[in-house]
Amino acid sequence: MAMSVSTGGNGEPMVDMNTTPLIDVMLVLLIMFIITLPVMTNSIRIDVPQADGLMTQRAVINLAIDYEGTVLWNGTVVASPAQLEQYFRTEAARATQAELHVYPDKRAKYDHVAQVLGSAQRNGMRHIGFVGQEQFLDR
Repeated sequence: MAMSVSTGGNGEPMVDMNTTPLIDVMLVLLIMFIITLPVMTNSIRIDVPQADGLMTQRAVINLAIDYEGTVLWNGTVVASPAQLEQYFRTEAARATQAELHVYPDKRAKYDHVAQVLGSAQRNGMRHIGFVGQEQFLDR
């Protein structure tokens, strides 16, 4: 690097470093790094099921849970958790499993809903979804 030494008007030497070569080297390095960086690719693997010609419509089970914890299976009151588990086991054993649409009441306790969902999962239900979520929006 070159340094320029000159005398100012008042007799003192003026020492300035010439930064032009330093800036040139930095720009060349920057361009080299940009060129040599690999192209960033973001890919997410999604396993999409393939249709086999005919689309089969799944049966739907409407499971309502009211604010007292009472469970309704397609409109029929379920007497006990054991009976509900038996319903789940029967549906899970079928060749084409039905979709379970859960309608929890806005005032239902989380514990009641969690117990029903846990029972469904333990007994092999795979197609579970919540319906009626618009009641939980604060307006």
